[in-house]
Amino acid sequence: MYNLEEFDNAKTKVLKYVLYKKRSENEIRTKFASTIEENLLEDVIEYLKEAKYIDDSNYIERTINNFIALKNLSLKEIKYKLLAKGINKSLIEDYFYAHKEELEEYEKKSAQNIIYKKSSSMDNEEIKNYLLKKGYKSDIINLSLNDDTIC
Repeated sequence: MYNLEEFDNAKTKVLKYVLYKKRSENEIRTKFASTIEENLLEDVIEYLKEAKYIDDSNYIERTINNFIALKNLSLKEIKYKLLAKGINKSLIEDYFYAHKEELEEYEKKSAQNIIYKKSSSMDNEEIKNYLLKKGYKSDIINLSLNDDTIC
């Protein structure tokens, strides 16, 4: 077992890591698995989850909002990026289900942005294949390619 001082030291280390940049629970486990004893790390993570410093649902929302603001990604790419961070798949699916319409609208705008950028150097078939490889759904691609509002 560990003492209170060890707990405080471990909590401070993890908290600094989390406060620097929001992290998923899995990122924290990976980072500290070799330096903090397993039971101590579990208790620190539980403590920080109760204090809302670690919240994977909130992490999903913040990360997706950042992607929407800054990047052109398909919903499939977003899912893969979240899964790569060790986020529970059911949490991701729940978020996508709850925000289905706004995410589909984002994906359509994202596809339109890519089509606009690529249209000077690629023909429609090449653009379509590019978007398919990036995980866009073919109905979104077709809608976006046939949309006259892209300028």
